[in-house]
Amino acid sequence: MNIIERAKAFYESLCNLGARDWRRCPYCGSRATMKNGSYQRRPWDDDGRTQRRMQRHLCHACHKTYTEQAPDLVPPRWYTRAVQRKAIDMYQHPGSSIRKTVEWLRAEIGKQGRYLMWHLLARLPLDAECCHLCERTLLRWLAWAGLVAMRSVPGQLEGIASSGEMGADGLWAWLRNKAKRVVLMLADGVTGLVYPPVAVKDEESAASWAALFARVEAAGLSLKRINGLVSDGAHGLLSYLQQALPWVHQQRCKWHLWRSAGGRIAQQVKAAIAGLEGEAAKQVAQQVRDSLGGALHAILDAASYAEAEQALAKLRLREWGEPLARWLEPLLDAALMYLMPCHQGLPPVLPEWLWRDYRLRLSHGRNHGSDLQLEQELLIWAIYHNFEPAQRRTEQKRRYRHPGQSSLEAAGASPGRLSYLDALGI
Repeated sequence: MNIIERAKAFYESLCNLGARDWRRCPYCGSRATMKNGSYQRRPWDDDGRTQRRMQRHLCHACHKTYTEQAPDLVPPRWYTRAVQRKAIDMYQHPGSSIRKTVEWLRAEIGKQGRYLMWHLLARLPLDAECCHLCERTLLRWLAWAGLVAMRSVPGQLEGIASSGEMGADGLWAWLRNKAKRVVLMLADGVTGLVYPPVAVKDEESAASWAALFARVEAAGLSLKRINGLVSDGAHGLLSYLQQALPWVHQQRCKWHLWRSAGGRIAQQVKAAIAGLEGEAAKQVAQQVRDSLGGALHAILDAASYAEAEQALAKLRLREWGEPLARWLEPLLDAALMYLMPCHQGLPPVLPEWLWRDYRLRLSHGRNHGSDLQLEQELLIWAIYHNFEPAQRRTEQKRRYRHPGQSSLEAAGASPGRLSYLDALGI
């Protein structure tokens, strides 16, 4: 059962719960039942404290009692399902912290705190009940969602199409005890579909990347489908690819290439202005930066491999360009792999955009209390990312490949009105 089927099953279970005939016993199916008293529940909803009468029934056939349930109530919690879903969505979608999320919800639900700043002329009764929603409650909800996300990893994306053009990268994360972990992620370069990530201690070992690809395979992706992979020059990943996936062509991420080239250009600028001072040094430094930067753009942004080779030859002839050309020459094939006809759709800069989205959501991906909490929130974020539609408008430095569509929809498995909260069973 993949993630969409899980979400659909959960949504249908809530719909069936609302339309259920409670005169029929849920244990034996007998209709020989009678009302057997009731009790009051006072859950907090979006509009404050509510009163709900819970009817109980007695079955004469199996002699068991049961209570009527409602889709918007989560027994035996003090808050309705809407409050719980809203809290997790506020933490996930705007990227707010747990403390600020809880503070905002307390103000809305209990008409207290910041609510009085929004409604200047509000007059609340002196005996109004205060909402005491706390951070630990939201942490428990997130822990439960994370547990569901971990259980859903096997077969999570089974049956969902893959382009075979993938992107992989790692991101450092720090736990509260200052222990370092590395988040490893694999995503489809055409649809943007994120496969369940892992958190490991080191990205420089092939075993760490083997753990990622083992989880990806368990989620439903056949590793034989992978054709191209955009990544940085991590030695652990290269070692794993040579051992386990020798047929995969690696595309070097252009963002990482430019970051490496920046330091090398700085070295040439420093050598060029040696012995110069003042305005003369500034002019020479700017000329060298513009010259080398323009030459690199001509190589990395070339429309064909032949054009890139010609631009590389010109770089070698430029003043201060020989060391840069010598560094880039063995990387040229990997830097332009996306131009090959068999790798159409392979993006040259996929991983960094995914980390940008991740940092915007989970408080920059830092300050997790334990390895388990980091792992759970990673899996929740991956499900959120796959269900969440991309915005339609373009940004100053980014144009979305599938505006208004989610990654699942781009992969041909549209979730419809289902959301990641349904997939997490919240």
